[in-house]
Amino acid sequence: MGDCRMDGPNTRPVKSPEEMVGRFQAELMMALPEWKKRLQGNPDCLVEIEQDVHTTFARGADMLVVGLVAMMMKTDEFTAGGEQIRKNAVVPLSRGRDRQIQVRLLGGLILWITSLYCAPRKRWFGSTHDKMPGMYVELAQFGFGKGCTPGLQSRVARQAALCPSLQFAQQELQRSGVKLDVKAVRRITQQCGEGLLQLRRQELLLWRDGKLPAGTELAGKRVSVQIDGGRTRIRGKMRDAAVVPEAVNADGVACEDGPGRSRKRPSKTFDADWREPKLLTIFVHDERGRMEKKSQALVDGTFQGPDAVAELVAMHLHRLGAAQAQSLTFVADGGVWIWERIGAIVQLAKLVDVPIYQVLDCYHATHHISLALAALGLPDPLRMPLYREHRTLLRNGQWRQVVDELQALAEDAAEDSQVWAEIAYLEKHGQAGRLMYPTFRGKGLPLGSGAIESNIRRVVNLRLKGNAIYWNEDSAEAMLQTRAYVLTNRWDDRLRELRRFRSQDGRTAWHWTPQDMTSKVERTPSSSA
Repeated sequence: MGDCRMDGPNTRPVKSPEEMVGRFQAELMMALPEWKKRLQGNPDCLVEIEQDVHTTFARGADMLVVGLVAMMMKTDEFTAGGEQIRKNAVVPLSRGRDRQIQVRLLGGLILWITSLYCAPRKRWFGSTHDKMPGMYVELAQFGFGKGCTPGLQSRVARQAALCPSLQFAQQELQRSGVKLDVKAVRRITQQCGEGLLQLRRQELLLWRDGKLPAGTELAGKRVSVQIDGGRTRIRGKMRDAAVVPEAVNADGVACEDGPGRSRKRPSKTFDADWREPKLLTIFVHDERGRMEKKSQALVDGTFQGPDAVAELVAMHLHRLGAAQAQSLTFVADGGVWIWERIGAIVQLAKLVDVPIYQVLDCYHATHHISLALAALGLPDPLRMPLYREHRTLLRNGQWRQVVDELQALAEDAAEDSQVWAEIAYLEKHGQAGRLMYPTFRGKGLPLGSGAIESNIRRVVNLRLKGNAIYWNEDSAEAMLQTRAYVLTNRWDDRLRELRRFRSQDGRTAWHWTPQDMTSKVERTPSSSA
């Protein structure tokens, strides 16, 4: 059986929670006279005393947790549970041996735990499962992360996702009594984000094999799916920086207005390219097309391309039970990569009995009317009345009349004029049945993609995009996943699923190869409308 040590790796093991309560009471009684003396001498120092009291009681809470963990690790049921986890692991594990590790608790207290560590079972010729790390099968029952408790992992990852940078997150954690350096904050956050990605990959693979159970969250509901892309800078590999020679004149003398030498130039640099994270949101809307206030939207995203995000949409729709929904509406802008994958999503999610609607965002559609009129070079006094007239016609579902009148206005335009591209845009979506706005309003469907636009701002722009912000692609994917679940109030439920998953599967791979989502037979957009 394992044990817990609080004051050092070689100190006396903790015996019980009662022992920890007694130790904390003794520490509290020693600190109390000093607090009283400070407050009597200067009442204005209450703010500092209040912070000290909360820090002290956070340590007391950690001490009590240590006692509870120590008590649990001595029970036969706990030992049997660890053995059951070892036997049920996805990759076979060896019988293991005791190993001592250092763990940090929610209040910042350091704990040394001796627990059973089971390495991957060796194969023939002495090789092991290289992609499968070992597992502390006893600690897996508690949901421990790497060197931290589940409570600390949750707090650090949430703080890092909500703050504009890891430095700010580290400062806020320190103010609450959790003293970590920036590297520890980064490590814990990355570990949590990668765990969420591993869980997502596992669900995706189970769904492909037909083994992922369908939920009931969307059963009988009006469901909306919206997809779009953001922008984030991804850093490339490090390379040698180019040497900038000093500016000299024809005589070889340094120019007076040449760059100075005061700033040391780095010897290494990297290239940063803009990448488009694909984001999706699934939510329930009411009979007016607005998101229901008491519902929880789901937000997910990936940097792995259009096929990947389309496959995620199909998987989430199945997982949430969209096959039993009252209706399903896809709302997006004019991105071709979105609309050409709708048929595959419907087919893979098995939405055969659900009415499917496709809606081109009304504001994007009317904007293309404005672009068409601007391409004709019409002056503002003439262009604005025409724009308002055609915008009203489009909102009333008369897209054919809009196209015909724009074609008449562009009769003398050159063949390569931008106006023809805008007219073709409206005609294509009109023929696909995505501009029937009166019909959509009558059925209580959303006409705009404001939900996904808002989520791109909240999830991507306010955390992953900014001046002098460059991300490693894997780190960006992990942060995108973490922030999405924090902002949609699904954090606690998702971490509970992650702890359950990690007690069975310790593999760290989360990438997957998406299937071709454009090769499926596309369903006619208006066939179920």
